[in-house]
Amino acid sequence: MKKIKLTFLIIVISMFSIYAQKGAVTEAQISEIQASFKSDVNNKASINAVSNNKARNIALNREHVGKIDHNFKYQVDVSGITNQKQSGRCWMFTSYNVFRPQVLEKYNLSKFQFSTNYLFFWDMFEKSNFFLERIIETADQDIYSRDVHKLFGSPVGDGGAWNTFSNLTTKYGAVPKSAMPETYSSEHSSNFTSILKEKLRQNGIVLRYLIKNKSSKKEIASKKMEMLKDIYKILAFNLGEPPTEFDWRYINKDDEISEYKTYTPKSFWNEAGGSDLSEFVMFLDDPSREYYKYYEVENDRNVVEGVNWNYINLPAADLKMFALKSIKDNQAMYFSCDVGKQLNRDEGILSLQNYDYEALYGIDLKMTKKERMMSHQSGSSHGMALVAVDTDKDGNTTKWQLENSWGSSSGHNGYLTMTNEWFDEYMYRLVIKKKYIDEKTIKILDQKTTKVPNYNPAFLMDN
Repeated sequence: MKKIKLTFLIIVISMFSIYAQKGAVTEAQISEIQASFKSDVNNKASINAVSNNKARNIALNREHVGKIDHNFKYQVDVSGITNQKQSGRCWMFTSYNVFRPQVLEKYNLSKFQFSTNYLFFWDMFEKSNFFLERIIETADQDIYSRDVHKLFGSPVGDGGAWNTFSNLTTKYGAVPKSAMPETYSSEHSSNFTSILKEKLRQNGIVLRYLIKNKSSKKEIASKKMEMLKDIYKILAFNLGEPPTEFDWRYINKDDEISEYKTYTPKSFWNEAGGSDLSEFVMFLDDPSREYYKYYEVENDRNVVEGVNWNYINLPAADLKMFALKSIKDNQAMYFSCDVGKQLNRDEGILSLQNYDYEALYGIDLKMTKKERMMSHQSGSSHGMALVAVDTDKDGNTTKWQLENSWGSSSGHNGYLTMTNEWFDEYMYRLVIKKKYIDEKTIKILDQKTTKVPNYNPAFLMDN
């Protein structure tokens, strides 16, 4: 009997051992892999080259260098390159850069900038309030639920998109840069935003305790107001207080000085910006979802009473037709993409032919846009203004120009040129005025929005 039990125990242990080792790499497999590697005589030279240099430099496709120029048939009248510096506010700069050409024309100016610091203040304040409200809404959920985990994981951030700009500008207006200049913290945002996140996480825990202990709505509202006062203090110390009224005058291209005029932020936006933001439509090219449908990203906004991301999903080929019309009419557009993919920073070129990592490593990296998105290999990361397009003799688009916000020393004098093919693969969002969109597409806006969760790579904030 003892022998039978011992035999049974040995079998069980052996089975467990086999199960535990399933999928593990064996010594024999490692030997096979090493032998395969050593059998290629070129690998030794590749080790020496890649280990002693940046792989990116070695992968640079020399045959492609100099093949793309920065000349364009159609270009929006832009002037001056902005610089977001060490902050994730590209979406603010991009949104304002959509409207700067009209401001320059309206006042006959050679240069002008809106205050991104003003918008930054209210963005972080409103995002903080939205976080606190979402904590209250989800208080009955387990703290490790997907929604609550996401909230505490990133209470606020300085990234954004078109709807975050639209929500803020509709509520708070805008001011010129002189009315609220940049500060060290606005240009180097990581330090003070980390303090803000810490405070909000503490606030979130307190609110959950209050609700769990059956505190009244009045008590919770009072506590939340105390929290918002602390948030305002943190923001004011780092960014300064936003103006409620200011005086502004300008010098035009003819060296004529205007008279001072008193504005509120809303009256200034109405005069200088002068655009109904509801006339702009956000588009995505997301092949992982059905095209020609109207979508809404749930709980993806910065202002409680504002709008979520609402967008029409359309193929890039359709978007290019609308974008061409917009640029020909001197109207820049908000453009969002995965800027780091195949970017030659020195030349200011975005092209699928810039770097050949497949040839360098002797591997296959091919994936479709849909596959890259589903696997998180690619997603939106940066916003820029789409300002120029080139066409061939038949009127077909060939390349595009983006006005960046990384300073004039970055790329090609502050601009990036992208090929038509790069546009197809790495463009994610484009905001276009309704007047440039055909009637069939506009009618899609009449559809009831299809709700989608906010954890798709296409919905990442621009930084």
